[in-house]
Amino acid sequence: MRIMRVPRYNEIRNVASAGYDRRFSAVVVKGWRDWPVNRGNTSRRFVFLPKAYILIFAVLLLALPLLVLGGCGSSPAESDKGDQKLVIATSFYPIYIMVRNVALGIPGVEVVNITGTVTGCLHDYHLTTSDLKRLRQAEILVINGAGMESFLDQVIEQQPDLKIVDASRDIPLKRDEHGHENGHVWVSVSLAMKQVQNIADQLAELDAGNGPAYRENASRYIKELEMLREEMRETIEGLPNKDVVTFHEAFPYFADEFGLNIVAVVEREPGSEPSAAELAETIKLIRQSGVRAIFVEPQYSTKAARTIARETGIEVYTLDPAVTGKDDPGAYIEIMRSNLRVLVEALS
Repeated sequence: MRIMRVPRYNEIRNVASAGYDRRFSAVVVKGWRDWPVNRGNTSRRFVFLPKAYILIFAVLLLALPLLVLGGCGSSPAESDKGDQKLVIATSFYPIYIMVRNVALGIPGVEVVNITGTVTGCLHDYHLTTSDLKRLRQAEILVINGAGMESFLDQVIEQQPDLKIVDASRDIPLKRDEHGHENGHVWVSVSLAMKQVQNIADQLAELDAGNGPAYRENASRYIKELEMLREEMRETIEGLPNKDVVTFHEAFPYFADEFGLNIVAVVEREPGSEPSAAELAETIKLIRQSGVRAIFVEPQYSTKAARTIARETGIEVYTLDPAVTGKDDPGAYIEIMRSNLRVLVEALS
C-alpha cells in the first residue's frame, strides 16, 4: 500500500467552480496522483473529492493543534503529583546527612547539598557560583545555624522567598573565652538527635502533605542514634584516661557528652597555625597533665600536631567531626563508630 503524505493547510484550496459537478470540489494537492476518485489522471494538477470529504478533512486539520496541545498537557492535580518536585538544599555535609534520613524514600522530594560533601566546616566559607546554582533550584534551605553559615545574609538577599530551616533552634550553645558561640553541635550525638527532630518538625510545617513521613523517618533515625550514643557512653566510660588535646573547637559538645577532658585546643580556627608561644604553652600543658594523645582532624593539616608530638612523645590520632564523608544516610553513624575505635586505642 502506498503511504500518502497529509497536505499542508496552504496546499488545499476550494476551486468548486468552472461547471464541475456540485457534489465534488477540486483540491490542489502537489504530488498526489493516486486518489481513487481520479486514479490515472496524472496530467492534471488537481484531483476531485466529494464535498463531504473536504469538510471532514478541513475540520480535522483545524482540530489537530487542539488535540496535540490537549495530549501534551495535564491537569494541575496531575502536575502537582507527578511532575512537581520539592528540592530541599542543605548548607553542608552533617546537615545533608540528617536531611537525607528525614526525607528518605519520600516521593517527589530531592535533597541537594549546596557546598558538596568535601567542604569541611564552614568557617568564613564563601559560596561559589556552583553553590549558588544548586541553591537556586531549592525552595527550602536547611542550615546548622548557631552562626555556622556566615554566608546566610547573602543567600537571603539573593533569594528572599527561600524558606530557612534552622537545625539548632532552641539548642543551648557554648561560648568560648571571647564570647563567641560554638556551632559544632552536631558532633554531640545527643544534640544531633535534637537537630534531626528540629529538621523534621520544621519541614512538616513547610510541607504539610509529607509531614507524617518526615516525622516517622526522624523517629526511626533518632532510635538509631540513641543506640549509637549508648554504645559510645558505655565504652568510653570504662576508659582509664580521658584527658585529650584537640586541634579545633569542634569537640566541646562531644567531650561533655562522653566525659572527656579537653586539656588544650591548639588551633581555635582550623588553618590558623599556632604561634611559637602558643606551641610552647601547649607543650607545657601536655607535660604537666600527662596527656597521652593529641587528636587531629582528617580535613586539616597536622603539621603543628607533629611538632608537639615530637617534643612531648605523645601519639597523634585522628578524630573526625563528620564534616566530610560518603554520600550515604548511614555515614554519620559510621564516622562516630570509627571515632569510638580511635578513642579506645588512644586512651586505653
